[in-house]
Amino acid sequence: MLGPVFGREATITPRRPQHYAYRGVYLTALLVLMCTAWLIVAGTQVIRNVGDMARFGGILFQLLAPLQLTLFFFMAALVSASSVAQEKDKRTLILLLLTRMSNFELVVGKLVASLLNVLVMIAAAFPVFLLIALFGGVSFPQVFSAFIVTVIGAVAAGSIGTLVALWREKTFQTLSLTALALVLWLAAGEVLNSGLIPNYGGVVMSELAPMVSPLRAVLSSVQPRVTTDTFTVETIGFAGFAGVLILVVNLIGIWKVRVWNPSRGVRAGQQQDQEGSIWSDKPEAETGSREAVAEHARKDHVDAKLRAGGRDVPSRRVWDNPVLWRETCTRAYGRKLLVIKLGYILLSLLALAALHWTVQNTDVVAERMAGVQSIVPPTAKPLAPFLLLSLVMVNALAVTSITNERDGLALDLLLVTDISPKEFVFGKIGGVMWVTKEMILLPIAMCFYLWFIGRLTSENLVFLIVGLAVMNFFVAMLGIHCGLSYANSRNAIGVSLGTVFFLFLGVVTCIVLLVSFSGSFQGQLAPFLAFILGGGVGLYIALGYRNPSHAILSASLLLPFATFYAITSFILKQEFYVVLVTVLIYGFTTLAMLMPAIDKFDIAMGRTKTAEDE
Repeated sequence: MLGPVFGREATITPRRPQHYAYRGVYLTALLVLMCTAWLIVAGTQVIRNVGDMARFGGILFQLLAPLQLTLFFFMAALVSASSVAQEKDKRTLILLLLTRMSNFELVVGKLVASLLNVLVMIAAAFPVFLLIALFGGVSFPQVFSAFIVTVIGAVAAGSIGTLVALWREKTFQTLSLTALALVLWLAAGEVLNSGLIPNYGGVVMSELAPMVSPLRAVLSSVQPRVTTDTFTVETIGFAGFAGVLILVVNLIGIWKVRVWNPSRGVRAGQQQDQEGSIWSDKPEAETGSREAVAEHARKDHVDAKLRAGGRDVPSRRVWDNPVLWRETCTRAYGRKLLVIKLGYILLSLLALAALHWTVQNTDVVAERMAGVQSIVPPTAKPLAPFLLLSLVMVNALAVTSITNERDGLALDLLLVTDISPKEFVFGKIGGVMWVTKEMILLPIAMCFYLWFIGRLTSENLVFLIVGLAVMNFFVAMLGIHCGLSYANSRNAIGVSLGTVFFLFLGVVTCIVLLVSFSGSFQGQLAPFLAFILGGGVGLYIALGYRNPSHAILSASLLLPFATFYAITSFILKQEFYVVLVTVLIYGFTTLAMLMPAIDKFDIAMGRTKTAEDE
């Protein structure tokens, strides 16, 4: 019913070992989180009765359900978007358009095929969440409601990612616009929930937030309640809203898939090849001599001289580092990059407005944040997601700068030129920093705003700027490292963005676990030990398994321990140790990925093996 695209994916997916590894790793992580939470409770509190058990089950469910939604919400969108973008980069989407497949089979089949792993992982996690209900404090209808919101939210996010990927040509544009769309969706729900919009026609706008935002919907479903209704009004309302959104988005994709693709650039190139090529079938009387046609084709080359006003005007001078020149002086990432920057600036203005409102209403925000307000500053609520989006966009550009070269069959050509590995790597890093300068400078500007109004000390301002600089360089190098290490573009993008998301979600999870279940933060290494070791092994598999090195192994094992130490130092208000550990460990990890790339380029790409590897 969904066509051959989905049929092929459903046939070959069970043959891949990764299909089972993803489920096993995710379920193991859920069980480790449950055990970690139990060890924290058992080590710091005395469980006297059934009520204490019910409180533990309720808090655990309130932690894991939003965490799962956030993970699969962004994962579904980015996986769907990168799947279609990879077809475009490899020029296989045009072949699919030439077949007899209908638009429905192409769009919906590709969407469901991309979401197959995501939906299977959600289904595998369902029994684990049912176990939480055995502690008490959570009803089975609540679990059903949370999973309905998660599944529908993931499908809606995947539909948005597929539509954007069908519309845009460049992979970076696709990933950036998808991330911006998802963040704006969540931001709309937060605006409705804040009560800033006045009530209209007897409708309380804050009550519409769970029906619009998936995050608010799942937070509403996990709240303790006395009624035994299977589905609440919020769950039904969100299911209806998201269902309409899925229908509309996919109908637009089905309608426009053969209008947007092939793109105008591809069509123009084909038309130029047909009309101006020296191999054209037209007689020379129509096209001119072959020498004239060849000269006409060379006139747009970068080394050509253009004639203007009767005089020769030299072409633009290429820098000593041609990679950096191409990244900064040409439209290497498409003509519509300005749209992404305008969207990001719009989002930054919304984040600044939310930050200003939070500063003006600190008491109200602190009351809504319940027990977290004593640990996390209220201003971090609007600022932290914005900083994460900035890091994700920098990382996305870095990894796609390599995968686009590989899929376009240009990377091997660059490797046989006289461009040195240092010129290539530092050219790519410099280009990433230049193109994403708005994503780097605007978060720093918000930090200056907090310092200007007196909410941030000068010392902490310096700490924030230094930490942001280190993290931006880290995510840029992480993207380049993954792009060089993985031959498959989808795997490279998935590992690179997945590492950034898991680091962020891991930090948030540790903070919430410490705040929710414990009043003592200094002696909690033992309960988190399995969580930390598992994170270290996962980082090494992602970063160094294909191209092992002692530096990457050391960085992978030290990074979770150092991050946990930074978290506890942050909770204990020791900001200097936070920035010190961040600079040292993330700087060391960046160097561990950078040195093989500029010193042993073939080994960094996995094309050469040492005697020890053999």
